[in-house]
Amino acid sequence: MPFADLALSRRLERAEGHACAQFAEARRRLFPSSGSAWMECAGAHVVFDGVDSPLTQTFGLGLFEELTAASLDTIERFFLDRGAQVDHEVSPLVGVAALSLLCARQSGPIEISNVMYRPIENPATDEHANIQVHVTGPEKAQRWTDTCAKGWTHEHPELLEFFKEFSAISSAREQSLCFLAELNGQPGAAGSLWIHNGVALLAGAATIPEMRRQGLQAALLRERMRYAFNHGCDLAMMVAAAGSDSQRNAERKGFQIAYTRIKWRLSS
Repeated sequence: MPFADLALSRRLERAEGHACAQFAEARRRLFPSSGSAWMECAGAHVVFDGVDSPLTQTFGLGLFEELTAASLDTIERFFLDRGAQVDHEVSPLVGVAALSLLCARQSGPIEISNVMYRPIENPATDEHANIQVHVTGPEKAQRWTDTCAKGWTHEHPELLEFFKEFSAISSAREQSLCFLAELNGQPGAAGSLWIHNGVALLAGAATIPEMRRQGLQAALLRERMRYAFNHGCDLAMMVAAAGSDSQRNAERKGFQIAYTRIKWRLSS
């Protein structure tokens, strides 16, 4: 198991940043008028996916190059010119100087999350013959999108159209793999996998409410891990809200916390 140090943080943050940059690229292809864009500045991925998108932020800020006032000027202008908030996902491994600079720039914390990781091993064969998990191709892209949307919006039906668009973009993102879990032939859970530099980023897992607690999520995780193992990955990662059910579920599956990350926002 790698140590939770600067080298690990760089790998994990780069994997997530690159995945989100590819998401913005996919949105721009599907919706050219969206204005989605990204750039690299001072080693960080700077992503604009829309004014209200949770992906509109920086990734890896201060991890790859020393953070300076000049680089923050460039990054802030990138967001402000597009009418967006200036948000930064910041690893604690950047050090005190970088965090002090953010404070001096009138940025403050708005969110706390745990970045989690575990080594990848070839999992045992599934014992549940009635559950099938497979990577979806173009012919099942809509089924995957519908399953994601139903799983994520059962408590907030007003967000259905938003999540349908979000899921459709996820399935169109380059180097993104969409997994669908079916119970007795009926789609019940969906999740995605993105691979970068030996890191398998597991994200977007959702289960249709009436099909929960039947082993679908466990099977979905197992098959994504198997795919990652077979494609040369040595680490899996996921991100969860600190102290959440998602964090506890990940810990039950062998993930451990690499570090607690803070999202910073520039005061308006």
